[in-house]
Amino acid sequence: MAFTPRVFSGTQPSGDLHLGNYLGAIKRYVEMQKTHECIYCVVDMHAITVWQDPDNLRRATREVAAAYVAAGVDPKKNIVFNQSRVHQHAELAWVFNCVARMGWMNRMTQWKDKTAGKNAEAESLGLFAYPSLMAADILLYKATHVPVGDDQKQHLELTRDIAAKFNNDYAPSLKEQGLDADFFPITAPVIAGPATRVMSLKDASKKMSKSDPAEGARILLMDDADAIAKKIKRATTDPEPLPSEERGLEGRLEANNLVGIFAALSETSKAAVLTQFGGQGWGAFKTALADLAVAKLAPIAAETRHLVADPGSIDAFMADGAARASEIAEQTMSEVRRIVGFLG
Repeated sequence: MAFTPRVFSGTQPSGDLHLGNYLGAIKRYVEMQKTHECIYCVVDMHAITVWQDPDNLRRATREVAAAYVAAGVDPKKNIVFNQSRVHQHAELAWVFNCVARMGWMNRMTQWKDKTAGKNAEAESLGLFAYPSLMAADILLYKATHVPVGDDQKQHLELTRDIAAKFNNDYAPSLKEQGLDADFFPITAPVIAGPATRVMSLKDASKKMSKSDPAEGARILLMDDADAIAKKIKRATTDPEPLPSEERGLEGRLEANNLVGIFAALSETSKAAVLTQFGGQGWGAFKTALADLAVAKLAPIAAETRHLVADPGSIDAFMADGAARASEIAEQTMSEVRRIVGFLG
């Protein structure tokens, strides 16, 4: 079966957006809308796998949606909505809970990382099973491509496994219903660019995170120009000058991270950045990176604040997006119900 090329991706509203969210996801959302039919979701159901204050969740959901639009996503051309408005996400996730295997979930690196050294029995069932919901998010729309950061690649592989097992388990029913044997697509991850995984500005062995106790470890999308510049200029580096070739970045985690951020923000390659700055000290490079980051991020922050000041407008385009998403979702779910044998 030839599936319509369609992109799906989502961002959790579980805290303030940072540079990693922008470079790893939102920036690519803007690029992919030029060539694909795109569905962009604020995955608020994923957010509650850990405790969220309800008022903060509502605020953060609107802020993420606003950031999409402020960065350049067109909510009229694309479908932009929050996940909980479309109940079929939860419905398909339950079906996939019954397709996926416990062993698959236990092998998820992020689950093991989050529970390492802790009492896993105290974690929510949702946190354990959320890769199944992620698969439902994607396959509900039969998405063929998903832009993800490098850290989400394993979850996309799980999505592919679930799709293949569903297609195989229900092969006789698919035939009986007159549906194609490859009912769900084997979705392709889109992992591209020089900064698919942005690391901490204080310790580049760790991913940039909303939860890092060191405020200077991350650049928030809502930071003002002064905060952005200070965080970059205080970022951890080594005493060596920048190399002239990419191989010179090997083993230099902080250097590799900052060069990757520069390349992603300037829409060029690490090699091109090193051609420009190779042999120079960190002072000139950090100043140039700070200027670049401010130029790229400050307008997005300003427009996000403008949009957030009118929550009704955000709710309106998300409601419109949810209505359009629901049409696609219900078509898929009506077929899934028949395939698995549900009545009604």
